[in-house]
Amino acid sequence: MLIKKFTKSIRKVQKEAREYYAGEIGIQAEKFVEILVLDGCFIIELFRKKSYSNLRDKCDPIFTMSCLLQFLYHDLILLENQIPWMVLEILFNKTITSIDKKPLVELAIDFFGNIFSTKPTPTQPLLSVNQNHGRSKHILDLLRNSLVLNSSVTKQRSYQWEPMLSATNLQDSGITFKVNFHSDSILDIQFCKKTGVMVIPTLLIQETTETVFRNLVSLEQCCPNYEPIVTSYAVLLDNLINTNADIQILCKSKTIVNWMNMDDATRFFNRLYIDTFVKENYYLRLTNEVNEYCGRSWHRHRRVLVRDYFNHPWALISVIAASTALILTFLQTVFGIIKG
Repeated sequence: MLIKKFTKSIRKVQKEAREYYAGEIGIQAEKFVEILVLDGCFIIELFRKKSYSNLRDKCDPIFTMSCLLQFLYHDLILLENQIPWMVLEILFNKTITSIDKKPLVELAIDFFGNIFSTKPTPTQPLLSVNQNHGRSKHILDLLRNSLVLNSSVTKQRSYQWEPMLSATNLQDSGITFKVNFHSDSILDIQFCKKTGVMVIPTLLIQETTETVFRNLVSLEQCCPNYEPIVTSYAVLLDNLINTNADIQILCKSKTIVNWMNMDDATRFFNRLYIDTFVKENYYLRLTNEVNEYCGRSWHRHRRVLVRDYFNHPWALISVIAASTALILTFLQTVFGIIKG
């Protein structure tokens, strides 16, 4: 009876659901509705069981075998596997029970957990958009919105591009990297011109990271009315990271938490946006400020001075002793001239 009820509800919106897919769908309407119902119910129950552990069976293979969850994370964020969010909402609303304490948006974000960062993703902006009839189109769009709606980077759009130096070169120019603890989105990279500190929200690098970023970039490239915000972020990361040494600098500052092999992580950044066209830049002001700072030779000389002479107590003592001896020699010479 429940399946018939669900099928009847989805049948009413199947024409609208078809509009979410590019091109013709080579299956009949009833088969299409059946796929939406079965896949949608599976996804909703998967989200519920991840948030409410008491719903799981002790021998549930999805939650007792870690590899299965990893496969599901991967498959659910593929652009070609997306189900219209409105279908999921309809099925969710028809299966709500007393155990449901969270809305569907929160269940979805909980399921993917720390897919971008070690810091939890706030869901309030996503809930507000849903209430204002600006709902996400599907799960991948929801994940993108979780980055964009929690960020201020969207206010900095430009049509000019300026490359940024790698993390190694920036460090040699006197720039240091610190974690941005106050931002709710990995997109919010900032630079302080006075102190030469670049603050970066922590990015978590794991097995699903390349898949989710590639599909987010594809979403922005292939679908109309998407601003290339994540793509612009990918370009910036590619500028910052060219070699393993760059990754190590960012890992040391905790701006990147890397759960992968160092070589694999570096390759991931270097091929992140291959064969993509980006006409809008959301980090031009950041890049200009950083390049202007690096263009001043004093910062580079100060960095060398600190690195070579003040990185160890004995080195500092040697510099003080040498400076003192030089001053005393100078004073002795001056007094000798005066007396003479």
